[in-house]
Amino acid sequence: MQTGCAHGARQRLPRVVSDHDDHRRSRRARGAQQTAKSLLTVQQAIITCERCPRLREYCQRIGREKRRAFRDDTYWARPVPGFGDPHARLLIVGLAPAAHGANRTGRVFTGDGVGGSGDFLMSALHRAGFSNLPTSHHAGDGLKLADAFIAAAVRCAPPDNKPTPGEISGCLAHLQAEIDALPRVRVVVALGRIGFDAYLQMLKRRGPAPRPRPRFAHGSIALLPNGHTLIGCYHPSRQNTNTGKLTSRMMDAVFGAASRALKSS
Repeated sequence: MQTGCAHGARQRLPRVVSDHDDHRRSRRARGAQQTAKSLLTVQQAIITCERCPRLREYCQRIGREKRRAFRDDTYWARPVPGFGDPHARLLIVGLAPAAHGANRTGRVFTGDGVGGSGDFLMSALHRAGFSNLPTSHHAGDGLKLADAFIAAAVRCAPPDNKPTPGEISGCLAHLQAEIDALPRVRVVVALGRIGFDAYLQMLKRRGPAPRPRPRFAHGSIALLPNGHTLIGCYHPSRQNTNTGKLTSRMMDAVFGAASRALKSS
């Protein structure tokens, strides 16, 4: 006669959690909350920035005049903060908001039309597992990034997509503040030469600058003194994607290299 219950014998004992485990989890949770709070504070400072009168006037004018296709929209028309996972290890640095894209929607790489730079970038991030959607059309579309965060060298839409050197320099404090609020970043993908140079200029302010200075090229990879891996990528503007200067395969190769760098970091 069996003295034990077979069903009971197969039951798994509850996991015993030590006080040390509880303390460690609580500390991680507090750290995550502090990171999110710091990032929100930084982004609020970006939204209210008035450092560049030329850019502020331009963004507000575009928001009043609008494009016919968006005449019923209320334009954001303010500086645009970064977007993504506050615990991201991958940082993507773009150029600046588009006048009728992020300047309208309030989210980077969003709303510049079907097949625009936002869709091109998000499709690549989706294929690489960093995004839940392959498109980026409006701020309420449900887009979420995993382990990735998108920022920009300049936070206001510049006329003709050409910020001045002074405007780029004046905006670097925002990029630096966001990176400081993203302590897990290990890999930086710079979209275009301006994003690439802006990130290196920010590092130079903090010192020491990398020697020799990395040179921008599509697919270039540089290991930096701050522990980051910097990867160059052509900007996914329509001018580049429509002419074949930047293809989906080329973009996939960049984020493939980023994924490998994250695995080895």
